[in-house]
Amino acid sequence: MTDTPREARPTPTRLRAVDRALYALFARHADGSRHAGDRARYRGLVAGVSFDVFLARVYGLSWVVAVAVAVGCLPVVTAVAPPGWPAVPLPDGWPAAVGVAAAATGSKRLTVVAAGGYLRARATARRTRIRRSLPGVARYLDALSSGSDGPRAMLRRVAESDAYGETGRSIRRALNTAELTGSLRRGLGRVARDTPSREALSPFLLKFREHATQGDDALSNYLRLESRVLGRRRERASERNADLMELLAELFVVTLVLPALLVVVLTVVSVLAPSLSEPVTTPVGPVTRRTLVTVGAAGFVVAVGVAAAVAVERLRPTDSRVSHGLPDRPRTVLATATTNPASAAAVWTTPSLAVAGLAWSVGLTPLDTALAWYVAFAVPVGLVGLRRARLDDAKDREIKDFVHAVSGHVGLGRPLPEAVERVAREVELGPLAPDVDDLAFNLVHGGRRETDLRTAALDRFVDRVGTPLAARSVGLVTGALDAGSDSEAVFETLQTEVSRLYHEKRALRSSMLVYVVVGWTTALLVVGIVLAITTQVLDSFTQLSAASDAGSVTLDPNAVDPARARRRFYLVTQATVLASGWFAGAADRGPFAALLHSGLLVGIAAVAFEVVA
Repeated sequence: MTDTPREARPTPTRLRAVDRALYALFARHADGSRHAGDRARYRGLVAGVSFDVFLARVYGLSWVVAVAVAVGCLPVVTAVAPPGWPAVPLPDGWPAAVGVAAAATGSKRLTVVAAGGYLRARATARRTRIRRSLPGVARYLDALSSGSDGPRAMLRRVAESDAYGETGRSIRRALNTAELTGSLRRGLGRVARDTPSREALSPFLLKFREHATQGDDALSNYLRLESRVLGRRRERASERNADLMELLAELFVVTLVLPALLVVVLTVVSVLAPSLSEPVTTPVGPVTRRTLVTVGAAGFVVAVGVAAAVAVERLRPTDSRVSHGLPDRPRTVLATATTNPASAAAVWTTPSLAVAGLAWSVGLTPLDTALAWYVAFAVPVGLVGLRRARLDDAKDREIKDFVHAVSGHVGLGRPLPEAVERVAREVELGPLAPDVDDLAFNLVHGGRRETDLRTAALDRFVDRVGTPLAARSVGLVTGALDAGSDSEAVFETLQTEVSRLYHEKRALRSSMLVYVVVGWTTALLVVGIVLAITTQVLDSFTQLSAASDAGSVTLDPNAVDPARARRRFYLVTQATVLASGWFAGAADRGPFAALLHSGLLVGIAAVAFEVVA
């Protein structure tokens, strides 16, 4: 849904009570030039309310935040005010009131600015997703252009497919607008105007609209040329992403190693600086400065791991991500627990909690109990994810051979059902064989007319295989054949497409393995360094502190407590290997692989400390 035009703003009577009040109070801000850029960005997002209502909610939230900050600052200002200042509750306490007002006003302003940043971030994310999915849409439209469908029908086939992500949703919005206005030209123009992808999708839609009015040949030639141009542009974008991944990996290693070394250095320096052992008042009670640094370093490392894993997942091409949904029925969840990692996560929740309870009952520390729960949950779920990923890899490898074999039979003039049946009978397709047998049966026995039968059978085949490569390649066949395209030409295009997609997948997998090694190497390096310091250095400092009592230099004998130092080292080390596992898993295969890698590394670190330290 596009942003509501100025002449068609929602009337307050159609809004909820809270929105009506906010609309009446703050809707005037939407007309100011201050929010003109936000309005333009908001039009390019899929939103359920108009920009006026959204901005009214933001301003209402800003007042709530300002009041909350003011109330929270009153006791703080009273506590830190100089002795000469009047008490805050008194009428003449204006100096403290000025401080409270400044904090409240600043927080109110920051809330509005943060809302603008939120819109910019959403627009940037949507622009990235469109840029990644647009080349596939251009190739699909190129295949459709050889059929009898008109421009509107071609676009509808793209919109109905889930394989083309954000570009497909943008085209769906254009078709919805075309239905309302009665003009495809106007629908394409409005989406081209509002889309955040002004450098890619906007010119593509405008040129598509222009060539569509010039005839089928002009549109076909444009799509063929544009698919090649966008393909080369995507290759350059992939090279830039590879450069970003190298930079990200270097920053990741540095930011993970430094906190662990900082804790080690502070432990050593505490022998000469007893002030590090002095307590500091905190909301959870008095703790030493050394403890604050240790906990802060562990939290920082975990945050870095999360950020790095998210960044790697964002850099991964959209069409290479695989999502696994949780089945609706409990019986199906149990039946798929060994093949669907989402089902495995649901099933292993209870056993992992039982492991945590057992660990607590035998006297393990809260940290060890939490780590035992994490390993008991992450490793089994990650193993199921690995098994599913390998099965998907095997199917993608076989689907390439399957497409080439079917294309050969179609090229000899055989109809699609006969070609699939011959391939199912004559070619060994490994784990893909049951899916191909099912496709061959459904292409013949469906009880529908030929076109519907073929579409339903191919759609069922794509769902059974369940990989992005199947959706992108076989889905192309479905739409092109339904559009009346020449079968031989379609399968020639399909052979090129499936080979290209499979090559891209292998190249991506190969390039990402480097960062898997980086994550594991970083984790094991930190474990080795900390263990060496724990076993070799801590006892030496204890002996030095004891020997210093008889010498001229006096050292605090309690400055280094080996048991306490080991616990701190252990905390930071586990945070580091956890973050490294998330980074390595995200680079490997995604979220479920991140569980597996991090669970294994946490287990290895726990065993190493138990045996060595």
